[in-house]
Amino acid sequence: MKSVIVTGGLGFIGSNLIKKLLEKNYKVINIDKINYASSFYNTREFAKSKNYKFYKININDSKNLKKILKVFRPVGIFNLAAETHVDRSIDNPGEFINSNIMGVYNLLECFRGYSKKYKNCKLIHISTDEVYGDVIKGRSKENDPYKPSSPYAATKASSDHLVYSYLKTFKIKAIITNCSNNYGPRQHPEKLIPKLIYNVINNKPLTLYGKGENLREWIHVTDHCEALIKVFQGGKIGEFYNIGSNLNSRNIDIAKFIIKIGKKKLKLGKNVKIKFVKDRPGHDFRYALNSNKINNKLKWKAKINIKTGLENTFEWYLKNMRYYTTIKKRDITKRLGKLND
Repeated sequence: MKSVIVTGGLGFIGSNLIKKLLEKNYKVINIDKINYASSFYNTREFAKSKNYKFYKININDSKNLKKILKVFRPVGIFNLAAETHVDRSIDNPGEFINSNIMGVYNLLECFRGYSKKYKNCKLIHISTDEVYGDVIKGRSKENDPYKPSSPYAATKASSDHLVYSYLKTFKIKAIITNCSNNYGPRQHPEKLIPKLIYNVINNKPLTLYGKGENLREWIHVTDHCEALIKVFQGGKIGEFYNIGSNLNSRNIDIAKFIIKIGKKKLKLGKNVKIKFVKDRPGHDFRYALNSNKINNKLKWKAKINIKTGLENTFEWYLKNMRYYTTIKKRDITKRLGKLND
């Protein structure tokens, strides 16, 4: 049985990816430093599987990273360890630089040493569409310039450049993916869709920045994880792959649909209504990816319709209300990234 490492596997995308990898008969080693966005609730379904191991390790910890590589001799590493919330990056850019840049540098150094002996191991570095910045028209292609607008996006862009430089200079086997906005089960409610669902369930206003006109390309996390495994199994070393659904929605339309779903499942409270708040600094209006490359080269395409996906996601949170008790309330309700005038 082949072993793979998933970094950041207690998080949203990481835990969903581990579930898929186990289903495909990989042995998975999950390493996570355990921060506010990490949750053992996310891995409870497979925590006792004989093919799953968890280790509390920060990717800045060279000594323990090297030990894990030596013991398990993985054929692949999926790097999902990152600080990801834009608003938090406005409040404290330093944490993002430490995790998303220095952490990736350290991981690359460990991987470079390991791959001298185990030459077939691949690193799949998972990034974001936000590195391309505001895309008013058209859809970003893999060779488009990076123009990040937030400290978060800038640190992810930096990590992509670091991975590519190691690929070119040190000939490591790596592939970089840039994905659109994910949604689905196990996502921390600091992010838009789970926060809107939380507010509907808890009789709170659904707050949107500006007038809710910002456009995002949404992809269900299951589709994203299937794409990552496709890239790992058949992607070309040294390439970038955009992963998206090719469909954009306004934030206000997402909020309205979530209220509509809520009406079918609950008796809604009087406070459940859309409320607009002052926009955040540097807020990009639109992200949009051109995913033709992965569609054509790897025969992958997003399958889950946004309406079906949102209904299933809402149902998951309703059935897993205990998930919310594992998170500090202030991490759900407190507004971050608000600069003083």
